[in-house]
Amino acid sequence: MRNDLGLWVEVDLAKVRSNVANLKALLNPQTRLLAVVKANGYGHGDAAVAAAAIDGGAEWLGVARVDEGASLRRSGITHPILLLAEPPIGLVKRAVELELTPTIYTPAIAQEFSNSRSYREITVHIKVDTGMHRYGVDPAEIDLVLERVHSLDGLRVGGLWSHFAVADDALDPFTEVQLERFLHISESAKLPAQTLLHMGNSAAAISFPKAHFDMVRTGIAIYGIYPSSQLTDKVSLEPVMELKSRVGLVKRHLKGESLSYGQRYTLGQDANVATIPCGYADGLSRALSNRGEVLVRGRRYRICGTITMDHFLIDVRDDQVEIGDEVVIIGRQGDEQITAYELAERLDTIPYEIVCGVNSRVPRIYLN
Repeated sequence: MRNDLGLWVEVDLAKVRSNVANLKALLNPQTRLLAVVKANGYGHGDAAVAAAAIDGGAEWLGVARVDEGASLRRSGITHPILLLAEPPIGLVKRAVELELTPTIYTPAIAQEFSNSRSYREITVHIKVDTGMHRYGVDPAEIDLVLERVHSLDGLRVGGLWSHFAVADDALDPFTEVQLERFLHISESAKLPAQTLLHMGNSAAAISFPKAHFDMVRTGIAIYGIYPSSQLTDKVSLEPVMELKSRVGLVKRHLKGESLSYGQRYTLGQDANVATIPCGYADGLSRALSNRGEVLVRGRRYRICGTITMDHFLIDVRDDQVEIGDEVVIIGRQGDEQITAYELAERLDTIPYEIVCGVNSRVPRIYLN
């Protein structure tokens, strides 16, 4: 169905459901799957993706910040939501009100959760640093932290977890080093019975069964993006997001004319030039100027000249392109496809940044 928008994102929720189901099929029946929907569902829309992930078999959800958990609760989601980092001390009470499951790694925040509880017991997950060195309890202090949590009124340890640094590289031996550290900690620490152990991210869920434990935390994979090109033959995933626009104007320009800010693109021949209403304020990196490509009528065309805040230009040569023609920036059109991976490679970054960077001012249309 054609819409009247000039720029939009299509999010196929059926693909979220199938991606989650395919990831679940890699796990033991008792292993839970946590769908990470932080950063507005990696730019796809948190509540819609969360609901689809639950439909696909996810038992838990993961967010980075309290306001992200609040957004999910406002949408009616009642499933367990893990806060993947400690909140600022001023937001602890709000996290308790929202019944978010907190991650703990400092005594001060543990104390604040104890102080902020009302009538109910709060289940917390302890994060231990096995080598990522971002957040987490030093392994030498894990028993001290556990004892502190056990001593506080109203807190119960329900999980122990850590995070891989290089699991997306199947050949890097550091993943095994981290796994051995986590196994040693989990076996020697004074953990309550039924403590959930979880360490596996998307890459480990796909290719490292030893790290599945009681739960895996899958982020990028549920959006149909492989965490590494090494893993494409391990599980079937389909990209969930397509970023599309429409031709806003077509003008004929003469050989030698220069285009856009800075005049960094000069036509080598007379050509039709199309203006597309999408720019860096929408998440299309300015670094793709003169480097990126888009699809129109099933063909690739080069972005020409500097990408501006709201628009970019394409050189369509002598081809016939009309106002209103669909332009695919990320996605498939006919036999051609431009993926977030392709854009990431052109920009020397990762596809996570590409999809997360699509601005909230771009409308989302949910399919299926």
